[in-house]
Amino acid sequence: MENSGLFIISAPSGSGKSTLVRELFRLVPGLRFSISYTTRPPRGSEQNGKEYFFISRERFQEMITEDAFLEWAEVFGNCYGTAWAFLEQARQRGEDLVLDIDVQGAELVRHRFSDAIGIFISPPDRRTLEARLRNRGQDTPEVIERRLQDATHEIAAYNKYDYVLVNDRLEDAVEQLWAIVVTERARLRGTSVSDDAVEAARMCSLAGSCRSSRMEERLRPVLHSFGVDSPHPVTNR
Repeated sequence: MENSGLFIISAPSGSGKSTLVRELFRLVPGLRFSISYTTRPPRGSEQNGKEYFFISRERFQEMITEDAFLEWAEVFGNCYGTAWAFLEQARQRGEDLVLDIDVQGAELVRHRFSDAIGIFISPPDRRTLEARLRNRGQDTPEVIERRLQDATHEIAAYNKYDYVLVNDRLEDAVEQLWAIVVTERARLRGTSVSDDAVEAARMCSLAGSCRSSRMEERLRPVLHSFGVDSPHPVTNR
């Protein structure tokens, strides 16, 4: 990505990822969000070109044939894809690109871009995630159960990511995500994190504490709540 950073953010549905990403864009300038294409219909107040590009299955298949997608997958009968065009636009503008994609898509992107930074957002535990899914009132009980099953597999793959956040307190998770992005951006561009040496050290320490290799103890009760004894092995990239 030359001087542009590529940040992959993944999380089980209901983990608060959208809120965290929205706060990240409020705090950090120079970011570009890759809006996914999907064949599912809009929900609630979702707008075409804002949350997603809503297209027909026929058009989605055409884009696959045209090799327009960096990655794509079918989830719950609907297709989702990340277009190559967003990477090109970010590179041309010198912006850092943020991808909001699932675990499977994240692995595909990391195979193609080994310098991409993977960030996984975990719920505090299964009970909390189930309550969030039920309270938002978007899914049937059957879909909620499938989402919880998917969450089990997704959380077990946390160690395939560079960083992990546990979204139990929104304010803390926002600050951690901000520190990770700003610190990694500075590393990529060879600049200082902050003109204030004390603040720079604090941000680097905060980001470092979220390294997946340091999160094993913190995540043990989370994994246990989902019935997972140990993380999935890391695949070679």
